Amino acid sequence: MNRKKMEKILSQLSKGDLSVAETMEMLRILPYEDIDFAKLDHHRELRKGIPEAVYCPGKTDAQIIEIASRTLARKGEVMFTRMSEKTLRKLQKKFGPKVRWYPEARIAAVGMEERDGAGRILVVTAGTSDIPVAEEAAVTAELLGCEVERLYDVGVAGMHRLTSNLKQFDRADVIIVLAGMEGALPSVVAGLTSKPVVAVPTSVGYGASFSGLAALLGMLSSCSSGIGVVNIDNGFGAGALAAVIVKNKYGP
Repeated sequence: MNRKKMEKILSQLSKGDLSVAETMEMLRILPYEDIDFAKLDHHRELRKGIPEAVYCPGKTDAQIIEIASRTLARKGEVMFTRMSEKTLRKLQKKFGPKVRWYPEARIAAVGMEERDGAGRILVVTAGTSDIPVAEEAAVTAELLGCEVERLYDVGVAGMHRLTSNLKQFDRADVIIVLAGMEGALPSVVAGLTSKPVVAVPTSVGYGASFSGLAALLGMLSSCSSGIGVVNIDNGFGAGALAAVIVKNKYGP
């Protein structure tokens, strides 16, 4: 339940449009709803400004549908990450237009309202192969109410591609930088801007990149200041962190 919905319920109570009992029923699931296989955090947006997010791998289609159903029954919102198209089809059949699908990001947003744009996030990738994780970050930030610009395929193998687009750095409040292989790009970007950089190692690369471990260690060892690093391929985490930074700058 987000802040606007909470304010609406309390306003209805003060006007007499809702009884105390009805209001208590709407607010009673605090801090979570226990449905055996999951404990749904309906009040996460009220605390953090980020709604419940569900990582789909490892969950059955029935579990995902039940989570969506319980969330919608509470007029809540939920983001499903890394969703398969097979699960998506079942979700769309059950809930129709309440499901918004972002195929490249593999995110399904259920019951989510449009948010006012707050600040600007720039998402930068070293290569085209990093785009799926980059889109997870970009779509997450957009769903959380941030304006997002994209600057893709500007890795260190051709620095002129990056330096010819530095004006985009100036427009951003936060820059998310994704790279696989040796993971050098976040260090370079952080050395060229005063903006906070969220670095995302991706699992792109040949054998010695160890599925993103080399990029992760390189980013953690960066000599450039102002960098925060999330886990390998964690586009959602990067988008959420960038959105929290922006929201704390501009307010809820």
